[in-house]
Amino acid sequence: MKQFAEKIAVLTGGGTGMGRELARQLTAEGCHLAMCDVSEENMAKTRALCEAHAPPGTRVTTHLCDVSVESDLVAFRDAVVREHETDYVNLVFNNAGIGGGGSLILSEREEWDKTFDVCWGGVYLGTRTFLPLLLASEEGHLINTASVNGFWASIGPFTAHTSYSAAKFAVKGFTEALVNDFRNNAPHVKVSLVMPGHVGTDIVINSGKILGNDPKELSDEELGRARETMTRMGIPVEGVTDDQIRQALIAQGENFRENAPMTAAAAAKVILDGVREERWRILVGDDAVIMDEMVRETPEEAYEVSFMERLVERTGWALLQE
Repeated sequence: MKQFAEKIAVLTGGGTGMGRELARQLTAEGCHLAMCDVSEENMAKTRALCEAHAPPGTRVTTHLCDVSVESDLVAFRDAVVREHETDYVNLVFNNAGIGGGGSLILSEREEWDKTFDVCWGGVYLGTRTFLPLLLASEEGHLINTASVNGFWASIGPFTAHTSYSAAKFAVKGFTEALVNDFRNNAPHVKVSLVMPGHVGTDIVINSGKILGNDPKELSDEELGRARETMTRMGIPVEGVTDDQIRQALIAQGENFRENAPMTAAAAAKVILDGVREERWRILVGDDAVIMDEMVRETPEEAYEVSFMERLVERTGWALLQE
């Protein structure tokens, strides 16, 4: 699929970040788009950006949907068929994701399960739900977003990162298995696994809001846990007030977006170029390439402090230690 004009694309998590940029770049080429998100307000902003630059006649629709809920996705699919007057789609981007449930020991199970259900369940259910429409196309492409945490289950040796990493490992294995499944049983449909490194998005901020971990709303107990984590990471917190801890957490989400080595727009271009080239494995960002290389070279060291020190030196990922 070398060009996207007049194709029909389905996109989850289109309200912000890479989802918004994928939407904007697809529609700028004249690709008809059906997007979903949990935020009507964010989708409205994305839709306005799309419509401002899309060729005349490009159709853009929005749908409120929680990708971890199968009935929501079924309703989304039915709306796509109805509103786009189609019995097929060409592209399905399972992009939606959140981050949370870092510790199997300390995190609330509800948060852990919700993170896993969105990041893994959203990809699995999204694929299951829209696969018949992809199979009905003359040419189709499924694009599943994992993460570098799909091959490195960490954000550093002092912070647990279990739910998100487990989900992204599942996405990676599932999507790789589909390469042969599609090749043997639906050769007109291609599949790509997207593994971004640090991309400047609002995932930290949005995840906090969705999971009830907005720093502005944290309880004294939750702030205490944050203080303990900072202490383990070597960050001096003696004499630091709870309000200062809160402000530091707010700044962390903003810094993740603003100080990233790659913008969401640049990441979306890498992804779409990879789709055009029919690459099944799309690493997004120089840091993702470096990390992939390092994990393969020294897998036994991957979760040691020494590995993180070398990673920071090679990628500039100092943010992960701040």
